[in-house]
This record gives sequence, C-alpha cells and structure tokens, in this order.
Amino acid sequence: MQTKMSLRLLLICCTLLFPVHQINAAIHPDSLLPVRGLCIEAPRPSGVDSFVTFIHRELGPRKVNTLILRIDFNYQFKSHPELRDSIALSEADVKKMVTVCKQNNITLIPQINLLGHQSWASKTHNLLKKYPEFDETPWVKMPEKYAWPNNDSLYCKSYCSRHPRVHKIVFALVDEICQVFEANTFHAGMDEVFYIGYARCRRCRKKDKAQLFADEVWRIRNHLAAANRTLWIWGDRMLDGHATGMGMWEASHNGTHPSVDQVPKDIVVCDWHYERADKSAVYFAMKGFKVVTCPWRDPLIAIEQLQDMINFRRTATPQLKPLFGGMLQTIWSPNGAFLKEFYNKPQKSSGTGGKSNTQWECFTRLFDTINQL
Repeated sequence: MQTKMSLRLLLICCTLLFPVHQINAAIHPDSLLPVRGLCIEAPRPSGVDSFVTFIHRELGPRKVNTLILRIDFNYQFKSHPELRDSIALSEADVKKMVTVCKQNNITLIPQINLLGHQSWASKTHNLLKKYPEFDETPWVKMPEKYAWPNNDSLYCKSYCSRHPRVHKIVFALVDEICQVFEANTFHAGMDEVFYIGYARCRRCRKKDKAQLFADEVWRIRNHLAAANRTLWIWGDRMLDGHATGMGMWEASHNGTHPSVDQVPKDIVVCDWHYERADKSAVYFAMKGFKVVTCPWRDPLIAIEQLQDMINFRRTATPQLKPLFGGMLQTIWSPNGAFLKEFYNKPQKSSGTGGKSNTQWECFTRLFDTINQL
C-alpha cells in the first residue's frame, strides 16, 4: 500500500510539473530520459541463457535502452589468453547477448576496469597476477584476511599508468572486447582509485595525482576515438570529497578531483550516489560533460534521483539539457545472484538496517516509475 501511495504521489507531482499537453508532445521515452540503463556483471557461461531470457522478458518491455556489462577477464581473450578467467565467456556466448540486445533496441556497452580495481579483498586480479611489474604499489602485499581500514590503506590495487608496457596489453583487451560485442562505446570503470602517484613508484613520484588520472583518461579516450568509439567512466574521482562532504568513496580524498578540468569533455560521466540524492549531475553538466545518474538499492533515493534528472532536463538551458543523459541502475551482486534475487524477491538485504531496500526492488520501482511517466 505504501509503495502504491508513493508512486501515486510521484505521478501527481509529475502531472503538476508537466501539463498533459506537454507530456503528449514528448511521449517518446527518449525525450524524457535518453539513457535508461542497467549496469550489471556479465554472466558466467552457465548463466548466459537465463540472462538472455531476462533481457528479452524484463529489460525490453521496461524500455531499458542501455546495458553495461562488467566483463573484466570473463572472456576467452585471444589476444592475451593468459588473462582469461578459468571459466569464461566464449564468442558464441557473447553473440547471444548481442543478438537479444539488438532485438530489443538496447545499446550494449562492455566494461573492463582500467587503472583501479585490479584486486579485491585478498585476491589479486588477473592483470597484476600475470604482470606484477605493472603494480603501482608492489610493496603492499595482499593479506590472507582482508579488513578495512588497514595499515596499507589497501582497498583495491591499481596498475601504474606510466608503465611503458601496460597499455599495449590492456588496449588489446579493450579492442577485442569491443569488437566481439560490436560496441561503439566502452566503459573503463576508473572508480575508487586510491593508489595513484605514489612517491615510492619511480615512474610516478612527484607527479600530480590529478594530472596522472587525467592523462590516463586521455590515453584511453584517444585510443577509443581512433576507432570512433566513446568512453564512459564513473565520476567519483573528479569530485572533491572534502569540500562536498561526499567522502572518500563517492568522491576523492587523494587529490584527483582537479582532473575534472583536465579530462576530455566528450566522455560520459556515470555519477553514482547510493545513500543520498546528491545533485552533482549539475556540477558535471556545467563542466561540459554528458552525465547519467546511478542509483543502487534504495528505491526512495532512486525515485528522488529520477525526479531530479527529469527536472534538470526540464529546466536546463538549451545548451545544458542534452548533457543530462538519464538514469543508470547499478547492480553489484553476481549476475546469477541478482537474477535469483529478482525472481524470488527476498524482502531484506544485508546492511540496510532492516529496511526492505534491495537491488531488485530499486530496479523494478525505478523503471516502473519511468514507464508510468
């Protein structure tokens, strides 16, 4: 009952904001929200058929038009087979997802984490495992049991962006994954980069961290642009965590935030905030970036963020309106776990203080509200 009332109140508010004749004049969903997206981990081979069914039955009817799949090393790379996960997607697996996305008019965007997120907890990911010389902080050893905070300030490892051989390898992966996904857009991650520009790194010492971050964005962008591809990244490293009070996760505490004025303006910024409906999309748009707002598991915050995005587009100048791109729902559990959650619909998730805030509920309510608008 409370959910229905909340949606009814939202619709009443939207009717006040948008007279009926205006809604009818802009009935196509692309006019309301050009990007209506989902970001989720790619399935493992055994889950491809279930995920294809999910795309066809759930994403298509909800008018989702953008799907970011986090691939990383979950593909049978031919350019660098040593970097494959032990169980990884085949080309045939990928083509199943490409086909169903085309059938449902969904733009498919692959993601490989570049720069940061080269490890997780006690596990080093494949790039630094096979090429430890690329490690920005090789003196930081992976713990047997991970805990935060820790003496090394270890969250996730980074590769050194100034290593002379790292880009030859990572760009080969990028090219191969974009080709097999038939993608003209690539997501490079680049969020939560805590290890960058360390004084003990002989290549990075005395280098400005914002400049190092910006230089890496430029390298990736220029490589993609040579093949007429567009770069998307997460936006947290370009926000000042101290000045905004957004903290060290959703923004930067390590000096990378001035890069917002140094990176290319033709990238797309994915602006994620999960605990509050922060208005940083306005900041990114006024800096000249196309921006999409990214919720996670709190439906009320997601609906507030949606209303903000609609209002930004409605009230913006003609110059700024195209920069407010839309909404991107993020999912951070494994692909198969989310599908199980979505279809079984558990009522509570850990870490929410007993509230019934779940990824499936956030996704469902966000897109149901979009389509009712």
